[in-house]
Amino acid sequence: MTPREAIKIVFQRMNQEIIGQEHIVERFIMGMLADGNLLVEGLPGLAKTKAVHAMADAIDAKFSRIQFTPDLEPADVIGEERLYIENGSRTFKFHEGPIFGNIILADEINRAPAKVQSAMLEAMEEKQVTVAGITHSLPRLFVVLATQNPLEQKGTYPLPEAQKDRFLMHVKIDYVNMDSEYKMVQMILNASAHPKKQYEKVSQEMVFAARDEIAGVQISEAIGKYIVELVFATRYPLRYSKQLGVMIDVGVSPRGSLALTKCAQVHAWMRGRQEVTAKDVQGVIHDVFRHRIVKSEHTKFSGIHNDKIIDIIVEQVPDPTPKREEQLRQVRKREPKPSEINSQ
Repeated sequence: MTPREAIKIVFQRMNQEIIGQEHIVERFIMGMLADGNLLVEGLPGLAKTKAVHAMADAIDAKFSRIQFTPDLEPADVIGEERLYIENGSRTFKFHEGPIFGNIILADEINRAPAKVQSAMLEAMEEKQVTVAGITHSLPRLFVVLATQNPLEQKGTYPLPEAQKDRFLMHVKIDYVNMDSEYKMVQMILNASAHPKKQYEKVSQEMVFAARDEIAGVQISEAIGKYIVELVFATRYPLRYSKQLGVMIDVGVSPRGSLALTKCAQVHAWMRGRQEVTAKDVQGVIHDVFRHRIVKSEHTKFSGIHNDKIIDIIVEQVPDPTPKREEQLRQVRKREPKPSEINSQ
């Protein structure tokens, strides 16, 4: 079995459990292949938790669930030093918390206080935790899939920008269509007549082999510059249009550039291509930029979503072409030269 065939099996098995959410299934697998963490947002009952369970069931991996609550302590997540008595002597041993897993469901992460959310930063970014001055490494396959409910605000703590930036993508789950929901009803009615089949799980080695192949997906100089140009359009929006200038307060960080590159490579690999195209970049840019752009107060008051801002950015930044530099000169806001300033 090749890595591509193995990932296709994971995709098929997840789609059997999560009806009508092919886009979400693809994003979950994409996050795992890009070795990143996902922030998953959706209304109650849209199978956020079930989708994470479905991915964990398809892969030979350790699944951990952390239910975030306002009274949760950092030690409840990362672990703690505990006192043991052995042969009459006392000794401290580290007791691993639920963060020591392969696929981590951080359920309702925005219900945890700031000290718990900050405890997640080291784990998500550096794949390690530090307790009592000792660093403990997390497993090689480590993916945090954090969920949050956009409706309920009581008893929640908004995620700080530093933590949101640690997420590779911000994925939104919406309602399925009528046909898919009817299939869900049928699946429940027929569950007793057709018991769930037991499949052989895909090994972690296949996931690592797929990552190695993805690392070999080529990115041309033009596409690389296109990715950077999209990022810089969020930092210096006035260079592109006055409309963008009043919409954005803080743009995408360098971590966003790396995330967009990784996701574009995975997007191309999953479609059987060995080189990233502009379509691959545009296919993932909303999920990568959505949580990294900080809107201006005017834009928040106007009710304009970040997805609309990203649409404008994609329209303003030209696709890579042989005449790309000429196009960019026409789009960017022209800054006066010092000689021109002196002459005025």
